[in-house]
Amino acid sequence: MRFNALALVASAIVLGACSGGGEGSKTDSATAPAPGAAGTGAAATGTATAMPATGKTIEVKMIMDGNSYRFEPANITAKAGDAIKFTTESGMPHNFGFDPANIPDDVEAQLKANMPAGSTDLESPYQNAAGESHTLSLGGIKPGKYEFHCTPHLALGMKGVLTVE
Repeated sequence: MRFNALALVASAIVLGACSGGGEGSKTDSATAPAPGAAGTGAAATGTATAMPATGKTIEVKMIMDGNSYRFEPANITAKAGDAIKFTTESGMPHNFGFDPANIPDDVEAQLKANMPAGSTDLESPYQNAAGESHTLSLGGIKPGKYEFHCTPHLALGMKGVLTVE
């Protein structure tokens, strides 16, 4: 019992030492910048600052209708700087996420930073209840095709493709 307590205390000390210090202050990568603030992208291995949407907002419904689970529309074309607003219409819970293995390294950090508040990762960030919406900013996202899905309903074919121009 004493060994477990000692191991727990030692682990806490090591983790605390690794997480603090350094020069200057760091910004949490999930925190959005203040309105009008300029965000910065990041290298593939670094972090990024959330970039606000500066273009139009595209509405996407998350629907369960009988045995059909789908995004409507499932194929989205947007410009860098646009926003995608995902709203649960029926068949909750839903979310939208990305398979990190299918996201280029030089896009992953910015995409993570731009995920809605409360998101913990790209693949399964949160759950939407009926009527709830979450918005993804495409600020700083380079052109390309990005497959997305609803994690709870992926096996049922609830997926789509986001094309950023």
